[in-house]
Amino acid sequence: MKLPNPAKLRIVLYPDPVLKKVAREVGKFGGDLHAFAARMLELMRAGEGVGLAAPQVGVGLRLFVCNHTGEPDADLTCVNPRLLDLSGAEEKEEGCLSIPGVTVTMRRAARVVMEAYDLDGKLFQITGTDLQARVWQHEIDHLDGRLIIDSMSSADEIANRRALKQLKEQYQPVRSAR
Repeated sequence: MKLPNPAKLRIVLYPDPVLKKVAREVGKFGGDLHAFAARMLELMRAGEGVGLAAPQVGVGLRLFVCNHTGEPDADLTCVNPRLLDLSGAEEKEEGCLSIPGVTVTMRRAARVVMEAYDLDGKLFQITGTDLQARVWQHEIDHLDGRLIIDSMSSADEIANRRALKQLKEQYQPVRSAR
């Protein structure tokens, strides 16, 4: 898959159909992937987020970027990630850069072990807890075409009804970023 021009990437908003599609594995590493991930990190920071998945910029690839601390040296890019072990559980509110104004109480594992590739195709394994583990699970949900609103309780549905209605009314399909 040819990647779009990074300068043209924008965060895609609900209800864009790309957000509901299962992303394909990345097969080619290096080069363009570095610029693509760098632009995703810029967009994540500009939106004051802690994670951003490729489908959220309109690209159906299994890649996400994250930084749960805000420190520049904590940037992490995960290509073709897989969760190997999940343990514990926590319920907390989550938001999403692609669904602004909406928060949903989500039950997530408190500790996860993830395997992924870096931008050069090197396999790594990492363990995360608390917010870091939550971010990884949220972003992998995006890669699987799942959104936080897919898990809303009745109370969350009522609380977010107006914001979701407004997003649907304002939605305009994004032209390809190529």
